[in-house]
Amino acid sequence: MAWLLLFVAGLLEVGWAVGLKYTDGFTRLVPTVWTLASMLASVVLLGMALKTLPVGTGYAVWTGIGAVGTAILGIYLLGEPATPMRIASIMLIVAGIIGLKLAS
Repeated sequence: MAWLLLFVAGLLEVGWAVGLKYTDGFTRLVPTVWTLASMLASVVLLGMALKTLPVGTGYAVWTGIGAVGTAILGIYLLGEPATPMRIASIMLIVAGIIGLKLAS
């Protein structure tokens, strides 16, 4: 159950990270509310997951999911470059997440 909570927390981190782009400096109400709600829910779920998972593993996986998801959405939604080095770097983060899961 802790891994599921951590995964959802990571997805919510992606939501608030991308949401920051749409808040326009926290001047747009709906994106700002969504972003702040995603931040709160993400941290709460992370805290719940860390009740049973090691903090180093949980935090690294949470930030890894956030980094990978945000980078991918940046490519698809925001037209950011999908260079070979960028894709390889994303794959390395995924490999690290998988390694941490397998080591736990």
